[in-house]
Amino acid sequence: MLISQYRKPDGRVQIVARDGTEAFDVRTELSVYDLALDCATSGEGLRDAVARLGLSGAVNIEALYAEGRLLPPILHPDPAHLHLTGTGLTHLGSASARASMHAGTKAQDETDSMKMFRMGVERGKPANGTPGVQPEWFYKGNGATLAAPGAPLVSPGFADDGGEEPEIAGIYVIGADGTPFRLGFALANEFSDHVMEKQNYLYLAHSKLRPASFGPEMLVGDLPDDVQGQSRIRRGGDTLFEKPFLSGEANMSHSIANLEHHHFKYPLFRQPGDVHVHMFGTATLSYVDGVVCADGDLFEIEAPGFGLPLRNPLVRPATADAAMTAVRVL
Repeated sequence: MLISQYRKPDGRVQIVARDGTEAFDVRTELSVYDLALDCATSGEGLRDAVARLGLSGAVNIEALYAEGRLLPPILHPDPAHLHLTGTGLTHLGSASARASMHAGTKAQDETDSMKMFRMGVERGKPANGTPGVQPEWFYKGNGATLAAPGAPLVSPGFADDGGEEPEIAGIYVIGADGTPFRLGFALANEFSDHVMEKQNYLYLAHSKLRPASFGPEMLVGDLPDDVQGQSRIRRGGDTLFEKPFLSGEANMSHSIANLEHHHFKYPLFRQPGDVHVHMFGTATLSYVDGVVCADGDLFEIEAPGFGLPLRNPLVRPATADAAMTAVRVL
């Protein structure tokens, strides 16, 4: 089942569900967030809840997408309580991509990345139910930096670059007792500043503080073991870049359970009512192939089973922002 949501003309949020090609409104005035919290409390599965509520009229979600009315598959009423996070060096091939980004820097930088990648290969998929090695982890922001499907990914004026990262994200709500509940998975663009990161791998944290987008539909259920998608960049009427991206545990050095454990082991990330969108990493970057993204480029990420492609245009300011950020004293 795929679930999405859109904004009605009166401002209310409407849930949409589909199991095939046709999509239908769900008979509820709840948002996905509200329905997910109800399920977390009652123990009912999200798919079962949708079946119980029932479906009403068919809806053209492609038309809603074109009109800019599709929302991310989940939002929080308070954007500060939606957390965007991710992991790196989790996919087979991701170490070589990282190494090529840091070519020409100190040898120790590349060695550290390769060491962490090998740790994941060796101990990222424990078979005995105990935690494996922890992955590289980063923070991207909260709901204030979330771009809806179709909305621009705005690169700040101080950025050195802005490039796509096609990924799969897990979507979670935290129950009243602090239990994380996974709703499903969605396509994500973990938009980052690769030029800044290339200067020094210790700038990774800065390079990740950029907008992100996920959706437009959420796959309810387990992540397929082998996800084979496509990442594209369109410039005008031309395709500037197109390359496969792989995900799913068959293509990863960590299990999903291990990545989830090392995120939610922190009580900070188990606060009741919070939403988490956790991006699992990629090995495909147009930057590694020498692509320099420009204002107006359109990122497009798709994969079978995940519904409509995730599309976001890039917006880059015409001039750099060199002004200091002023802090006032009270």
